[in-house]
Amino acid sequence: MKSKSMTKREYEALSDFRYQLRRFLRFSESATRKKGITHLQYLLLLHLKGHQGREWATVGELAERLQAHHHGVVALVSRCEKLELVRREPGRHDRREVEVHLTPKGEKLVETLARLHRDELLTLQGIFKVPGADELSTTQANES
Repeated sequence: MKSKSMTKREYEALSDFRYQLRRFLRFSESATRKKGITHLQYLLLLHLKGHQGREWATVGELAERLQAHHHGVVALVSRCEKLELVRREPGRHDRREVEVHLTPKGEKLVETLARLHRDELLTLQGIFKVPGADELSTTQANES
C-alpha cells in the first residue's frame, strides 16, 4: 500500500514543532549550565522529585525515564553524588536495588531550575499542547 505524500503544511508543522522543541532544550541547557550542572544532571534531579508516588527512584526507574542505559545512569548518579545533590540507600524491599534520594542541596537546586523550566514551558502554550499546562498555570497563579 502506497502512502499519501506529505503536504507542505505537514512539513511546516513538523519543522515548527522541532524548532520550538529545540528552543526549549537550548533554554534548558543554558539554564542548567548557569547553575553549574549539566542538563542530564537536572533531568535526573527532576525525575527524582517528580517520581510518581514517592520521593526517590531506583537506578532502573531513572534509566527508563532518561531513556538511557543502566550503567550510564549509575555514572550519572555518581557524578551527582559527588556534587552532594543525591545520596544512595540500599533498597527497602530488595537489598540488591539501590534507591536514589535527593539531598537538601539537590532539592533546592531542582526547585530553582524547575521554576525556570515551568515558566519557559508555559510560554509555549498555543505553539503546541503542553501536557499538564492547566496544573502548571494554576500552581504559578497560586504562588503570585
